Amino acid sequence: MNFTELNIIEPILKAIDEAGYTEPTEIQKQSIPIVLEGNDIIGCAQTGTGKTASFAIPILQNLTNKPKKTKGIRTLILTPTRELAVQIDDNFKLYSKNLPIRHLAIFGGVNQKPQISTIKNGIDILIATPGRLLDLIGQGYIKLNQLEILVLDEADRMLDMGFVNDIKKILKLVPEERQTLFFSATMPKPIRKFAHSVLRRPKEVNVTPVSSTAETVEQFVYHVDKDNKVELLVQILKENPEERTLIFTRTKHGANRLVRHLEKVGIPAAAIHGDKSQNARQRALNEFKEEKLKVLIATDIAARGIDIDMLPYVINFELPNVPETYVHRIGRTGRAGKEGKAISFCAPDEKGDLINIEKLIGRYVNVLKTPKMEKKPSSSSSTNKTTNSGAKKEFFKKKNDRNRRRK
Repeated sequence: MNFTELNIIEPILKAIDEAGYTEPTEIQKQSIPIVLEGNDIIGCAQTGTGKTASFAIPILQNLTNKPKKTKGIRTLILTPTRELAVQIDDNFKLYSKNLPIRHLAIFGGVNQKPQISTIKNGIDILIATPGRLLDLIGQGYIKLNQLEILVLDEADRMLDMGFVNDIKKILKLVPEERQTLFFSATMPKPIRKFAHSVLRRPKEVNVTPVSSTAETVEQFVYHVDKDNKVELLVQILKENPEERTLIFTRTKHGANRLVRHLEKVGIPAAAIHGDKSQNARQRALNEFKEEKLKVLIATDIAARGIDIDMLPYVINFELPNVPETYVHRIGRTGRAGKEGKAISFCAPDEKGDLINIEKLIGRYVNVLKTPKMEKKPSSSSSTNKTTNSGAKKEFFKKKNDRNRRRK
């Protein structure tokens, strides 16, 4: 199937073609016709599946086909973080380039004056984080009484971050007669119950989590005791200090702890997770994208929306309990045909997680020999340094051999 078979109008098709896309993803194939028909939808799909385009494209088409009667906001997209708001806004900019549709992203942590100025000039589509939206509503700059379409994106994350009361306040301010699109990466019972409380006879779309990993990603695993993980990580990062590395931890506290450990040994790092302010997360992400910061540590939920070209390394400091999460983690590298490397640390109590991951991806992850390590005293001996210098030799030998072959 290609995009022309989805009955998309020519201006949007042209924008899709100019962006280099030819075939819709599974979530797009299923969702676009449903939204075009004006139905409510529950979409369960993870980041990286093309979810944003699955609602951006039909929203743009529906607004174009239905002439605007007032100056009011016609579509509201609620999203939990600043970086996701920016990413969604970028999608609307991409697909609306040939349309007279005006859109804006608003979020906290920045001066509100430019946002207010654009709102006063009139916009069709508003992408907003709940806090800034309620703030500007309270100041009298935004009214939602003309709203036609409401989108709740990353709904599970919004509830996880404590936005449920904000969302309920916003729902009281929008017309009951509207189209509502509800997207979530996960669909536990509380999320599903909440979805059905705000939707009317929704159509449901579930995209099976991706189980294959890109051929361009080389995968490695170290079997290492939990107490030795930090020591091994430091060695890996010091062996390759010029490359950007995205490191995943299971918890927010684990991410913070890891930043402190790395900074103690002279490796600058930053953590992004739900307890960090949007401003702090965006600053860390920008510094990482601009290569001012080489090490970024993230939890899985905070990492949604991270889209970085040419990211060479992903490290799973802790293996995820959900095998599909592994696929999405390492999918941050090896994009667009570029080579990438994914390294996982597997402690004895994580071996079951590794087995489940290998079952899902249908292959064994290459095992690298882990050096014998002891917990270091505060001042490292030269013997320890010599022992640890072998921690990454096997991994980087592969890289150097390939580089020599290319020359």
